[in-house]
This record gives sequence, C-alpha cells and structure tokens, in this order.
Amino acid sequence: MKFTKTFMATTALTMVAGIAGADHHMAKEMTIVSWGGAYSKSQLKAYHEPYSAKTGASIINDDSSAEAVAKLRAMNEAGNVTWDVVDVVAADAMRLCDEGLALEIDPDTMLADAPDGTKASADFGDLLVSECFIPSIVYSTTFGYRTDLVGDTPPTDVCAVFDTDAYPGKRSLEKRPINNMEWALLCDGVAKDKVYDVLATEEGQNQALAKLDTIKGDVVWWSAGADTPQLLADGEVIMGSTYNGRLFSVIEEQKQPVAMLWDAQVFDLDGWIIPAGLSPERQARALDYIMFATDTQRLADQAKYISYGPARLSSAPLVGKHAELGIDMAPHMPTDPNNAKNTFLYNYEFWADYRDDIDAKFQAWLAK
Repeated sequence: MKFTKTFMATTALTMVAGIAGADHHMAKEMTIVSWGGAYSKSQLKAYHEPYSAKTGASIINDDSSAEAVAKLRAMNEAGNVTWDVVDVVAADAMRLCDEGLALEIDPDTMLADAPDGTKASADFGDLLVSECFIPSIVYSTTFGYRTDLVGDTPPTDVCAVFDTDAYPGKRSLEKRPINNMEWALLCDGVAKDKVYDVLATEEGQNQALAKLDTIKGDVVWWSAGADTPQLLADGEVIMGSTYNGRLFSVIEEQKQPVAMLWDAQVFDLDGWIIPAGLSPERQARALDYIMFATDTQRLADQAKYISYGPARLSSAPLVGKHAELGIDMAPHMPTDPNNAKNTFLYNYEFWADYRDDIDAKFQAWLAK
C-alpha cells in the first residue's frame, strides 16, 4: 500500500483522535449510514447492538448509502458533515478517497489483528482496494432460476442465459452495462482474463452488445435488487440476475422453487469509510466502532443473518448457522469453495475509466 503525505497527515489526526478516545472524550452519539432492509438488519444485530452494549454509545441509522457520494460531496461543500461511518461499495469508496472526502486508514494500526496475531493488512489481503476503504463483505451478482421451469437439465453454465432454445422464457438483467457486457463477452468466446482488454475497444463493446442483442427481446430489465426475486417468485422470468443475498432470501426464507447458478458470479465488495472532516471526538468514536465492527468475530457474526462472505480470511472458519433458520450458512456464501469454482472479479479501475462512455452506448442500444 502506498503511503502519501496526505496519509501521514490524516494518521496524525487519528492519533489525536485516539488520545481523545483514550481520555473517554469520544462522541456519545454517532450516525451510521447503510442500505436498509435485511442488510442493515444484519449489521444492527452483528455490529450496532453489541457495540452499543459494550460502549454505551447511541447509534442513529440512516439508509442513504445509495446516495452516499452525492450527499458527502454536498456536506463537504457546506462544511457540515453529519455522518460518522458510511457503508459503501468499493467503487464509491475509491471515488470518495480520490476526492479527499474519506479518511485514509492504516489497517495495521487502526484495525484489529486476527485472533492468531495476523495483521489486518494480510487478513484482508487483496480486498483492501482503496486506502480509505475497510471491506466487510464479499457479495456477488449472479443468477437464480426457476427449478420447475428448466426441465430435466437445470443450467450449470452462465451461458444458459443466452440459450433460449434450451431454456425458453423471459430473463431479467440489470438495466446497466456492468456485468451484462462481461457475461456477453464470456459467452461469445472471450477468455476470462481478456474480457476487459476486449471491452476497452469499440469493437469489443459492439461485440458484447451484439451478443446481448440475441436475447434482447426476452429480457425484463431491472433497477432494484428486489426486482428479480419478485419476478422469479411470480414465475414471470425463468432466470435472472441479482445479488446472491436476495436469492438466498427467496430460496431459504420464502421457500420458492428457485436455485442459484453460481457460474461466473461477479464478485464485488462492500464496506466502510469514515468521512473526512469530523471533529476529533467524532473521529475517535468512528475509529473505535470500525475497530470493533471489522474484527474477525464480528464479520463472522454478520453471516448469521445474511449470505454474504466475510472479508477477512480469519472469519471464514467461524461462519456458523443462520440465527433464525438454523441452517449452515457456509454453503450459501459466494466465497464457499463449491460456489467459487468459476468466479469473475469486477474491475473497479476499468469501470471508473469507461463507465460514462459505455453507459451512453448501452442506453442508446436499449432505446433501439
């Protein structure tokens, strides 16, 4: 990890904050921003309630993570940052870090070691994709399918999405190019390690859209993570993409005739940032919360409530049973070896560079 002058300056600030914390001058109240729904509930149970019980701190929950970048920009411009810890996807963390709106974190001094003494930097490993980002979960965008609509040969390959002869019926895909373009190229013969090289070219983008053209008339486009689970439950689509935790709910909690197609699931990360510009007392509280909420046991505890893989290597062996259903959660994690035999890692840097141009091309293609 590259340590900059900015990093050293913010480290100095956090040392001041740490002193404030040691003197019990942390803020008594904090606002934590996340996504709402089942995900926020899992954080409440695994992190917020135990932390409040331990420290007496009061936590206010805000479900504005989808607007985190815009709102933090506005708060910063107004000089009034009202959030203390914010849950964001990795790509948004990178943007906030690049813009100086998030605190840089030294994982080996600001995050807990693993139980065996392994430093956080090694325990999180390659998932530390930004100097400001503390990953908490690995999730994936993958496909679910109706087990009663696929006949005697259920799909095992992501390219079944493009095979309307073998699997006739509607499919649901997210109404954006990300993931769809990658799957299209994979299913048009492009090697996994060449997908982003090809997609960087106009010819590669056209190739992906041409492949998507072959099923365009059979696609229901979704915008919210809840859409595909509902479409599957209603039998309106035979298969569709969404987040693996949403499919877990449909399959295990709602007992719908739906199964997961893990092939070529696209891994992504979600985790925490601490906004820049907090007072020493608020920053000390935020850092204390982060130290607690991202330790090995706490990340394993979240998996009792939702099927997202903990971001620390040391947490995986501690993943147990669902707190309410009583089922083993490990087999439902995207990171489980049986599910992760053929994964695809989202390329943050590529989409940061090409998102605007490919978005425009994709929307123009949709409108045809």
